[in-house]
Amino acid sequence: MTPVGPRCPEHAYVQAAPRSVRMRMRMPTRSRGVPVVTYGLIGLNVLVYLITVAQGTGINNPGGKLFAQWWLDAPQVAHGGWWRLITAAFLHGSILHIGFNMFVLYVVGSGVEAYLGPFRYLAVYLVSGLAGSAGALIATPNGVTVGASGAIFGIFGALLIIEYQQTGSLAGQAMTLIAINLVISFSVPNISYGGHIGGLIGGILATLALSRFGRGHVAYGRPGLVGVTGVVVVAAASVAVAYWRVRGYA
Repeated sequence: MTPVGPRCPEHAYVQAAPRSVRMRMRMPTRSRGVPVVTYGLIGLNVLVYLITVAQGTGINNPGGKLFAQWWLDAPQVAHGGWWRLITAAFLHGSILHIGFNMFVLYVVGSGVEAYLGPFRYLAVYLVSGLAGSAGALIATPNGVTVGASGAIFGIFGALLIIEYQQTGSLAGQAMTLIAINLVISFSVPNISYGGHIGGLIGGILATLALSRFGRGHVAYGRPGLVGVTGVVVVAAASVAVAYWRVRGYA
């Protein structure tokens, strides 16, 4: 992203470089064409939704065994349901809920995946899902939380770092997108603002870790041991925060 609009990440730096530099520049390995991870995540979310609709009582009232085993709340996590920190990100409460989330995931996630590559993108998504669950438990521990929006906010956070490394400014399109969605999170009832803020923080930290906290480029540099360790630390910290929040519910 640039101040005047999107720019192809394959050429964003090459076009601006002198010819002598251009010949030496090593382009990163990226997914080209079809955003396979984004499509896979959308497919998995839709599949899980269809299962919960079949087990529930209608297209806008999913439920059943899978839904009950995967949703997020503090008592269930405290009693050993730690898988809920990630599985809740694949549940949705209505056709509008999943439709909006999957639309945003496709529109924003496709571009971020093309820029980061499939593996880094998937790492950011999953870590953001964990961080979003931790945030939801902090804000509403007794409420049932479901949805991919925590992970999607993490993708917003990744886009913010990408835009900053491209333009040198945080006051761009990504920040505007985040601000608008945060206003919606606090304005509309029954939206997990804690999950959104947690996912956003997780996505920013995971993306910074992949850039070795500013010492490299998130797409053009190798994350190395520092980057991989940083992503693992963010994931572990999210689980630790969740443990701290639910320990009194066992």
